[in-house]
Amino acid sequence: MELMAKNQESLEIKEWLVETLPYEVMWMDENGKIVYANTKFCNRLGYNKSVITGLSIFDINPTSSRESWKKHWELVQKKGIHRFKETHKNKSGKYYEVEVFAQFFSNNRKKLICAIVNDISESSFYQKLMDNTQTIAHVGGWELNLQDGSIVATSEALRMFEAQNVDDLTPPKIIHQFKDPEHIKSLLSNAIRKGEAYDEVLETAHNPPRFMRCVAKPVLKGDKIYKLIGVYQDVTEQQLKENNLQLYKEVIGNAEDIVYVIKKDGTLFHHNKAAKAQLGFNEGQLNNASIFDLDPGITKEWWENHFNDVVEKGSIRFEWLAVRKNGTKFPVDITANHLRYNDEDYNCAIIRDISERKVRDLELFQALEEIKSLKDRLANENEYLQEEINSKINFNNIICTSEAYEKVLQLVDQVAPTDTTVLITGESGTGKELLASAIHNNSMRKDRPLIKINCATLPKELIESELFGHKKGAFTGAVADKVGKFSLADGGTIFLDEIGEMPIDLQPKLLRVLQEGEFDELGGNKTIKVNVRVVAATNRHLEDMIKEGTFREDLYYRLNVFPIHNIPLRARKEDIPMLAQYFLEKYSAKAGKAFKRLSKKTVEALMAYNFPGNIRELENLIERAVIIENGTTLNPGQWIPQTDNIIPTEDFKPFETMQRDYIIDVLNYTNWRVSGNKGAATILNMNAKTLFAKMKRLGIEKEVRLKR
Repeated sequence: MELMAKNQESLEIKEWLVETLPYEVMWMDENGKIVYANTKFCNRLGYNKSVITGLSIFDINPTSSRESWKKHWELVQKKGIHRFKETHKNKSGKYYEVEVFAQFFSNNRKKLICAIVNDISESSFYQKLMDNTQTIAHVGGWELNLQDGSIVATSEALRMFEAQNVDDLTPPKIIHQFKDPEHIKSLLSNAIRKGEAYDEVLETAHNPPRFMRCVAKPVLKGDKIYKLIGVYQDVTEQQLKENNLQLYKEVIGNAEDIVYVIKKDGTLFHHNKAAKAQLGFNEGQLNNASIFDLDPGITKEWWENHFNDVVEKGSIRFEWLAVRKNGTKFPVDITANHLRYNDEDYNCAIIRDISERKVRDLELFQALEEIKSLKDRLANENEYLQEEINSKINFNNIICTSEAYEKVLQLVDQVAPTDTTVLITGESGTGKELLASAIHNNSMRKDRPLIKINCATLPKELIESELFGHKKGAFTGAVADKVGKFSLADGGTIFLDEIGEMPIDLQPKLLRVLQEGEFDELGGNKTIKVNVRVVAATNRHLEDMIKEGTFREDLYYRLNVFPIHNIPLRARKEDIPMLAQYFLEKYSAKAGKAFKRLSKKTVEALMAYNFPGNIRELENLIERAVIIENGTTLNPGQWIPQTDNIIPTEDFKPFETMQRDYIIDVLNYTNWRVSGNKGAATILNMNAKTLFAKMKRLGIEKEVRLKR
């Protein structure tokens, strides 16, 4: 009788193990007919067991033929074990790929193939097939009776540890099978004495070592532990999967998710502890409850439709707002499965509280939105900064020896650390942009971008879009969203050059940014807040424009908080030699020339000239000289402007004429080659397409090469 009891216990363990195996399992005969399939396999396909045993491999794998099945059968029969991939089709018509691990099995009665599909399997009702499935899955079970110290184990558990008998698996002996015997000894001791279950992956003492998942769970009778039940799973060649490996009733009873089994009329047939704990009902209230009592929002019509839908489809998953006893609602994820028991249909609902997940989803969504916003902003800043790098830069440092200009720099030094709005005035070419850069680079905003925009270079209809951005479709040609310069400058500084050219109808919007720190995008429906320091510059007399009605007085006072007048080059002639030498070295290196110094006569000639075009004219003059002249010392030549032509100023060439003549000089130097490393565009530090456009606008054609 004792032997029969132990055999019965062994069988129960095997059944339990197969039921908890993480595999889908089926058995087929030589004709491909499914003779048995476990619950997970049936659920995966959407059929109940009574239907699945009437199907064949050709029903669930439409791509299979009798010829291909015959080859599979013969191959598995020959090799014993065979692994292959195929396509399955569930009841709803959905196809999915599976990996099948097949092993041939035979006894005196029949020949079968045991097939394990994917990574999930459950129980089998054939004793030998259960042993076979355990071997394939590398799972062995055991049970230790703490009353008499006896142990029952499956054959796979014995095989895994090369044990001669079950005594080799008792705690005093099994601990030496592991690399750290003291650790497994501690786990077993705490399980036996304190009732602490464990589930860990441990390294064995085998050579080579293996990794074994060790699971044990104390079983109570009353308040005493009377046995341990557990498994060993060889996970060396597979990923560790978290499986509780608990008995069915214990899993359902102690699960954190709410579990209901509901009859067709809506009354509860079964519930677990989580239903009481999470909803606030007591045992008596749930025992006599219906689904309509638990959720007053559910109508009989809805329940009938839902129940029939679950019966038809086998399983339905959806989200819902569950109701606690106190009336509060919380989001849940519900998986409703169809159960057939004693010729009656049931709805088994597994209900999971997803309140925390919803919060995490929201936080994740907000984080992703913030990351996207930052990414877009960085991309826009990078694009802008790249444009700045590729654009022509006057010089990197302010060169100054004159006392007159020192006073200008003192004002820059005073205002830079503040967030005060600055208005820089002065003639064209005096380096107002350089002063703006100095103000930004010596401010607390230096780690944020300095965004520059010239109001005179943009068409009137595009200035608003350029400054404040627009949404797709805001106007004809707005094929995509555009981030405005004020958004790019958020946290940094924006330099508005030629502020006097800003259209009068756009000035109130700029005034709003200065006063409120906010604006609206073109075509947008929300106000954008920014923290931007404004530095503006102009060569025009804004006071006269106010009188003429072309510039707003209130905007002027907002901009003119800290005025800086940038003096012309003729007022700081002491700086001409150093500036000229700087430009000589810069453009000599760029053109591959050997110039090292300026001759004394060249310096004298430059000092005698008043430079109406200021520093920009000096720079262009030296660049032209480097192209025309040769040697190591730059001597006076035709490139030196004649002092006789300085006064009156009415006789000065317009800037566009000077620019045209300069471009022609460079083109003559490159033999009218525009693009390429030695082309005029490279020397002029501009894009070839831009140079072609400028040549077209200035009327420069190849025929004018000799007319200079």
